[in-house]
Amino acid sequence: MSPSRPLFKHIRNHTALFSELSQYRDNALAPLGVENYEFHKVPKFVTADGNRLTIEPERSIVLPTVNILKGVKAKLEAQIPSLKMVENSEIGYRYPTAALAGLDAPFIKRMRSEYFHRVDEDRSICRPVNLSYGIKSRGKADNRQEYEVWMPDEAPNQNPLPLLIERYGEDLPEDVRHFVEQPSKVHGWMGVKRAAFEALYSNKKECGDLIICIAMSVDAYNIGARPDLSFSPEADSSIAVSNAELEWEIEGYYAPRGWRFCHDAVWHAIQHTLEAVNEPLADMFSNDLILIAESKTERILSTLHGLGVTQEEIDHLNLQPWEFLQTESEHRRKPKEPHHSVNLLGRLNRLFYQPQNPLPSLNWMHDLISDISMVTSSFYQ
Repeated sequence: MSPSRPLFKHIRNHTALFSELSQYRDNALAPLGVENYEFHKVPKFVTADGNRLTIEPERSIVLPTVNILKGVKAKLEAQIPSLKMVENSEIGYRYPTAALAGLDAPFIKRMRSEYFHRVDEDRSICRPVNLSYGIKSRGKADNRQEYEVWMPDEAPNQNPLPLLIERYGEDLPEDVRHFVEQPSKVHGWMGVKRAAFEALYSNKKECGDLIICIAMSVDAYNIGARPDLSFSPEADSSIAVSNAELEWEIEGYYAPRGWRFCHDAVWHAIQHTLEAVNEPLADMFSNDLILIAESKTERILSTLHGLGVTQEEIDHLNLQPWEFLQTESEHRRKPKEPHHSVNLLGRLNRLFYQPQNPLPSLNWMHDLISDISMVTSSFYQ
């Protein structure tokens, strides 16, 4: 019998999803023996000179295949006794992600969306919805800045700067603001299937009375071999790289009702928790780790650069992410069939569902990392 994953019924509805997820998170406190605790989001990081930065406290490990992560949830709980999985927190996402700036840019610029097929439609036909535009610090170091807004589905080509200003106000740094003003174009794509879940961590010595909430995810991903996702002779495919990643990000923390906020105490607890998860994972998978200091978006850029794609080619194509919502391009034609328009949405589908290298189903991934011996979920759905 397939395990119950109640959040999957909200996979298209973020409001209902996050509301119910918060209830499961609150319920997970009871076995820890605490009462009158309240949830708080990650606070701004205040620098010595008073700047308030929006930080994404996360780390990750990269592996050749997702199969290596079989049973990783139980393994983590065994290695970290004070780490407790949040029951029923399993959810999944299909993320097409476009890199919108080059390797020499001061920040990462990307457009990400979720990917759904219509009701009763072939699962290999999906369309991007819930588009988000984000700016992030380069690399994978701790304390990376992240600024993100949701773009309206009906106007994906809207200028994101007013939305960023509305959300972050005076906390939007000048260098980020100026970078957003620079023209964007698609440099490359990654298709990600993400099996996400949450855990709670406590450590009286390092975190005091705080209980840290960790958003964890296992990703299987394909990187396209060309900016327009066409066939690449150099890769002998339209897909260049297929790998997996385990990521853990601090979602927030629980504190006793009336606890007096202390910036340094919270950030010490956050940094400690990141390392507490990192240490056993580095040991468990030491023989399989792909040692890489690049973020996912940077991996797109370096992969295409390694295949000989030049900035001149990218500039000439001048692809915009909303073009990949179309089954028939308004002005792009196939080189060998100039009378036929390019189906960029079809190419985006192929990034997820190419028969030679399909990404696994979300339920299958959750079965794998939960080490459910009688896996009943299909690999392909």
